[in-house]
Amino acid sequence: MLKAENLSKEYPTPAGPLRIVSDVSLTLPPGSAVSIMGPSGSGKSTLLYMMGALEPPSSGTVTLKGQNPFLLNAKELAAFRNREIGFVFQDHCLLPQCSVLENVLTPTMVAAASNGEPTRRATELLKQVGLSERLEHRPAQLSGGEKQRAALARALIMKPQLLLCDEPTGNLDQKSAEMVADLLLETQNAETILIVVTHSKELAARFPQRFELRNQHLETL
Repeated sequence: MLKAENLSKEYPTPAGPLRIVSDVSLTLPPGSAVSIMGPSGSGKSTLLYMMGALEPPSSGTVTLKGQNPFLLNAKELAAFRNREIGFVFQDHCLLPQCSVLENVLTPTMVAAASNGEPTRRATELLKQVGLSERLEHRPAQLSGGEKQRAALARALIMKPQLLLCDEPTGNLDQKSAEMVADLLLETQNAETILIVVTHSKELAARFPQRFELRNQHLETL
């Protein structure tokens, strides 16, 4: 269960506090698939980062599986994010010096598993996203859509409770965007909570639960 209660975020400015998100509450059980719309600058990425324990709220609380990650120390928080949360960003954030397979395996290095299970799972995930022939390629040898599919496989490698996607199709052509959207929904399962923030009406409309961040507040569509 993901529970966000009265989340607000503001930043100091010379003219006074600038509020980006105001009193957002949202409760999602496992199996939820949610899109959050809003134009650039509306605060939807900020909201996503608060729910993903990347950005602390100015007020309000976030709990995932009953745990408030912002009560953890830095080391515990990093381990919590690694174990429970997967991220897909608009920029794929792949390591250019590593192969596709190595990129997908990156989150497992923290767990330091000694058996071959992470490699087997990474290979299977890359097959699932259509990159089984690209395991040893570097990111520079991939198309934009292929890079984003590799990023999705990386986000899923630890079997996260929460999968967060920030404009996952924003840099893609229409065909690649549709393929990534298909994969997001196909890989969704009963144990995972999927949240996608986007300005794309086409992508948002494919999700069973839809919201819009408007005037700092979250509204149901």
